[in-house]
Amino acid sequence: MNQKLFSKDFTLVVIGQIISLFGNATIRFALPLYLLNLTGSSALYGTVTACAFIPAILLSPIGGIVADRVNKRNIMVILDFFTAAVIITFSLLMNGTNLILLLTITLMLLYGIAGAYQPSVQASIPALIHQDHFMAANSIINTISSFSSLTGPVLGGVLYSAYGLTPVLRVCTVCFIMSAVMELFIQIPFRRQTSDGGILKTARTDFADSICFIRKEKPVIGKAVLVICGINLFLAAMITVALPYLITEVLNLEASQANRLYGFAEGALAAGGLAGGIGAGIFADKLSIHKSGNLVIACAACVFPMSVSLVLFSSAIINYVVITICCFVIMVFSTLFTVQMISFMQTETPQKLIGKVIAVILTVSMCAQPLGNTFYGILFEICRGCEYAVVLFSGVVSLMIAINTRNIFKSFSAEENETHVQAGKLF
Repeated sequence: MNQKLFSKDFTLVVIGQIISLFGNATIRFALPLYLLNLTGSSALYGTVTACAFIPAILLSPIGGIVADRVNKRNIMVILDFFTAAVIITFSLLMNGTNLILLLTITLMLLYGIAGAYQPSVQASIPALIHQDHFMAANSIINTISSFSSLTGPVLGGVLYSAYGLTPVLRVCTVCFIMSAVMELFIQIPFRRQTSDGGILKTARTDFADSICFIRKEKPVIGKAVLVICGINLFLAAMITVALPYLITEVLNLEASQANRLYGFAEGALAAGGLAGGIGAGIFADKLSIHKSGNLVIACAACVFPMSVSLVLFSSAIINYVVITICCFVIMVFSTLFTVQMISFMQTETPQKLIGKVIAVILTVSMCAQPLGNTFYGILFEICRGCEYAVVLFSGVVSLMIAINTRNIFKSFSAEENETHVQAGKLF
């Protein structure tokens, strides 16, 4: 394992991630927006994006098992080439078939690929980087993700508004092909694990081992997963549905202007993630796990100004600015929390289990997202004219979860300190 942070292989992972995640952010921005422009239905939008999460949920545990048993470099290369093929296929079929069905299937494939892909990236960090650099490495990966999410929707919004969907599809295809070629040159240390039976038996055993580790050896990880589920269900899903719906359908903006402003709002979300990722790297030594609940409280508190603005102001631009600023701040704090959680889990999990444990965490936490998307899509449809009430509901529930989160990690920190004191007395 390399003692320095920016080894050749980690640098190639970083560059490949920049290109791949840029394409990913762009295509996952453009296709749902295209659907919303065609139908104008928040319920259909929420349902389709919910369906898109199903393959990600199903494939994440498989991706984690494969990540621990197959060379992670090969997984990344194959999936990037496959993503390019999916986009090309969509481009060829979009004018000659049921477009809503095709969009749904394409988004399901894209999210499914991402679900299988992400455990390999996260599991490669402990194989390439010394434990002392885990926080910095995760900060870099999250910063790249946020930077790509910043530039992807902005460029996607400009291209989509000016020229339509086709140029966006072409740019994304090139990105995934370039990323796959780049990743061919990465060398990730790999030790083949023994298998006691067929594929299904091995998968069941691996999955059971990771569940056992989370439940019995590190129950705090299980509690953290439940927190993430709650935040995904009541906060992240609300933002996912509310941002495009409020900007393009509720604020009474002209269509092309609304699409551009939505692109910039998505960019602001990514900018918040970028700022949070950079902050996690800069303040890595000062971020303690027992204070992580305060970050979630800050996220929940930022929801309330959005609801208040929708009540007090009739100006579309004022509401847009308030919504965008609040989403930016939410992403700053949520990214800080995410980097802390990933680094904590990588530190506490043995190398042979890291891919599977991360996959289980991603799978369970993602289960909440499609439920939340569907729930808020229907809720916004029912509460037409009272959208502020939906946002307020999200803020109240998220704040309750956040307070519980603070208590969980405070108690964990107290237990760890007591363990260290008792260990010290033995010597």
